Amino acid sequence: MEIPLIGISPNIEKIRKQIERVANTSLNVLICGETGVGKEVAVMQLYFKSNRCNKAFVKVNCAAMPDTLLESEMFGYERGAFTGAERRTRGKFEQAHGGLLFLDEIGDMSLPLQSKLLHALQDGRFTRLGSEKEVSTDTWVITATNRDLKADVAAGKFREDLYYRLSTITLHIEALRNRKEDIPLLIEYYSKIYATKREGKHSNPLSSTTIEKLMHQNWPGNVRELQNVLQRLIILGDSEAAITNLIAPANTLGTSQKSPISESIPPNCVDYFWLKSGGLLDGDFSLRAIRKKASDIVERRLISQVLTKTGWNRSKATKILGISYKSLLSKIQELGLQPPFEL
Repeated sequence: MEIPLIGISPNIEKIRKQIERVANTSLNVLICGETGVGKEVAVMQLYFKSNRCNKAFVKVNCAAMPDTLLESEMFGYERGAFTGAERRTRGKFEQAHGGLLFLDEIGDMSLPLQSKLLHALQDGRFTRLGSEKEVSTDTWVITATNRDLKADVAAGKFREDLYYRLSTITLHIEALRNRKEDIPLLIEYYSKIYATKREGKHSNPLSSTTIEKLMHQNWPGNVRELQNVLQRLIILGDSEAAITNLIAPANTLGTSQKSPISESIPPNCVDYFWLKSGGLLDGDFSLRAIRKKASDIVERRLISQVLTKTGWNRSKATKILGISYKSLLSKIQELGLQPPFEL
């Protein structure tokens, strides 16, 4: 489904004009901006306005999987290429032949894989894992990142030649806090969508007071955070209590923002747990049980805050938390953490 690029700010108007000019060129496009600003919406606009709109649209999140898996996912593999490879499998490049391949979070791709991607972009040819035969493809590649790739190039973390190959055209979407005039239109558009999805069930229209309060938020999570808040306000109602719970005080424009990591650890874990549980420790008063439950609370809040801060970029989160990718996935499942609604 095509989602419009909502807004009347100079930045959004400029993006719209750039999309109109670029859509039918098949030039590589790099879309930059903070997590949640709507980079994928811009990609979809490019796709639907291009002459490839009736062909495949394939997305790969470069931060969502380890390098070995990402390589096989992108370029495919032959039978027997590795344990579990029981048949030849086409990669995303082949699946997107004639259409568009969207590589999200391109800044998280490893240097060795960047080299193979550069070769595919230059020649339109690549080899599947376990094969020596080259495969040709006509694929329009669009990438997106929330990183400063120029800084990564200077630091040796991203290939300079690949950067210039990807950024033939660069679109930069500004943070929502820098285009406040877009907020009322976003509220109107997404409120209607979420109310419609209720399918006749009772939904609560937002009051003008609530809309005014939403207008004055800083929205560090950008449009994605606004979407989440709108969904819950429509279901729960926009009472003072609901608004207070859904919008953190530090999210208000003009207030200082504390580090989410420092906020995630209570000053006294046992006291915090006792207060939150009303002093009822499930009938188990042993020090070991208290320590375990207090530890779970701290872990859940810390991991949740780091994932939110990184836009659920698990690779970045593992670096901040100092744990392996596998350990993080295990913790997410164990603690019942869920990613937010995707933009």
